[in-house]
Amino acid sequence: MTRIGVLPSQALRGLIASGAIAAEPAIIDAQVQPASLDLRLGTVAYRVRASFLAGHGRSVADRVAEFEMHRVDLTQGAVLEKGCVYVIPLMERLALPAGLTAVANAKSSTGRLDLLTRTITDGGTEFDRIPEGYHGPLYAEVCPRSFSVLVRPGMRLNQIRLRSGQAVVDDAALTALHAVEPLVSGEAVISEGLGFSVDLSPGDGDLVGYRAKPHTGVIDLDRIGHYPAAEFWEDIRTRDGKIILDPGAFYILVSREAVTIPPDYAAEMAPYLAMVGEFRVHYAGFFDPGFGHAAAGGAGSRGVLEVRCHEAPFVLEHGQVVGRLVYEHMQDRPETLYGQAIKSNYQGQGLKLAKQFR
Repeated sequence: MTRIGVLPSQALRGLIASGAIAAEPAIIDAQVQPASLDLRLGTVAYRVRASFLAGHGRSVADRVAEFEMHRVDLTQGAVLEKGCVYVIPLMERLALPAGLTAVANAKSSTGRLDLLTRTITDGGTEFDRIPEGYHGPLYAEVCPRSFSVLVRPGMRLNQIRLRSGQAVVDDAALTALHAVEPLVSGEAVISEGLGFSVDLSPGDGDLVGYRAKPHTGVIDLDRIGHYPAAEFWEDIRTRDGKIILDPGAFYILVSREAVTIPPDYAAEMAPYLAMVGEFRVHYAGFFDPGFGHAAAGGAGSRGVLEVRCHEAPFVLEHGQVVGRLVYEHMQDRPETLYGQAIKSNYQGQGLKLAKQFR
């Protein structure tokens, strides 16, 4: 009987070897993460009139033909413009065996750039959810919200995580795990996952976050540590533990708690209940085994929060619970943990912008 859980890196490599995960050109080793696989942009982007799902019995290609405005050749690099919606065929395709499902998410730097990126599939009725036994191509829907970006084929904006069965750790088991191996600094708020709150009262200074500037230049996603942060972001400062979120604005904030993902677990950041306020937290949501964990050289890492305010200005206060981490069992411990012998940009992080900024 197949063990329940999220598939680790070694199992992903097995699926690649068997052809269940295939790509043209072939998948490279750097795409394989401890509990997920990075997906690569193909050579063309279709500018479409609106976001869409394929729907039962329909292909993404058919829907693109219905909504396409024009197409953009990415082979020499091309700009995806702020406020536009693009559908980009990915290099990878799936032939999932029975018993395996997949979930997709934007990568960390993608979310921190307010680059809304979701995976869509033929016959799909949900974003970022790939059903058991899916055979077919994968597409990224990309909508730059705050900045126009320069992209090229092979860039990795999103990722998939495969799982066998229902692997979520329930609240009772999560409470027991926290008692043995603390998952969060301070008191654990456990309700349908591990709650975390926003830090608006830093121990040093008054910088609590950043707000995206509305009119900026293009960001080349390949340029690491290149762009002066002040050209793209305004500092958010407070000494009274609260800020007012402006409707439509995008913020980078940080969790008050340092969190840990033990080696035999993975986690996904989920938005908190809509009833607590007029805002959404997070676009990028996968936390790999070893994030913030001593086994991978960590001592707890705080979660960076990507926050967008909706219809009305909203007062956000220090310590307000804004999200939760849903933990899942790994099928096996991955060969390499997050931050251990692989380049992991955000191990041990605090308040931090995407890696393109300096």
